[in-house]
Amino acid sequence: MLLSLVLIVIGFVLLIKGADFLVSGASSLAKKANISELTIGLTVVALGTSAPELVVNLISSVNGHTDVVFGNIIGSNIFNIFLILGVAGVIYPLSVQKNSVWKEIPFSLAITVFLFFVLNDRMIIGGDFNRLSQIEGLLLLVLFVGFMVYVIANSTNTMEQEEIDPIPSFSNTKNGLLITGGLVGLVIGGKMVVDNAVTIAEYYQVSQKMIGLTIIAAGTSLPELATSAVAAFKKRSDIAVGNVIGSNIFNILFVLAISSTIKPLNFDTALNIDIYVLLIGTTMLFLFMFTLAKKRLDRWEAALFLVGFFIYMVYLFIRK
Repeated sequence: MLLSLVLIVIGFVLLIKGADFLVSGASSLAKKANISELTIGLTVVALGTSAPELVVNLISSVNGHTDVVFGNIIGSNIFNIFLILGVAGVIYPLSVQKNSVWKEIPFSLAITVFLFFVLNDRMIIGGDFNRLSQIEGLLLLVLFVGFMVYVIANSTNTMEQEEIDPIPSFSNTKNGLLITGGLVGLVIGGKMVVDNAVTIAEYYQVSQKMIGLTIIAAGTSLPELATSAVAAFKKRSDIAVGNVIGSNIFNILFVLAISSTIKPLNFDTALNIDIYVLLIGTTMLFLFMFTLAKKRLDRWEAALFLVGFFIYMVYLFIRK
């Protein structure tokens, strides 16, 4: 147990430094290529911080641990909305571009609703099983490709952004090293934290579903937490928000899709409650962005997310 605790601490260090390198490299890349920070957050940063979810889910899918697969994705997305945006928004009020309010956030909400429908076959179409089939996984991948095409097509930075904290411009070589090193640190650190947390959890005989929703979801969300917190400290609101929304979209359309194409995933309807929580959180984010006609998540609104996260965690342990 002591060795596992030490490895978890080392994993945290790798996550924080990896996030710092990734945000620095991504910000410089956006400035040099005239690409918006939001676009970088929705693509490079989001994909990099979703890597731990992908690794964990591929292993879990191959081994038939479907509760871990769904618990990880649903739990990670809940952590992203309630905990990560809550922490980042308390650090620094998060203002975003208009497109993210009208397009990316509603799109994230829409695919979560879509996921609910494709998972609940018995409820929706009277099917024999509740599962995410390989065909449905491929459909999610098609949506993912469409989303990426949209992001790339709208990647030109046409909006003037306030230079509160000037973005440093590094050489292409340094940008590549920062981004690559950051991604490697995030993946290795996240895996170290998750693997050793699971070891400790299994020692105390915690169910796979609970492990997926809590320890694994928290562990695989640590890259997003580190990245968005660092971005908020650096006043990079678009990266902080784009990272979370992009990661949630990637988790459903890419990570979960890849997992289901390997093997059909049976779904436990007990997790519907957690999907409802995710839908509520995403809807709250959309509504908060219109407070006083500002495209901003204020500190008090972020604090509400943190309160909601605490209530949800208490509920999880009571439900257990």
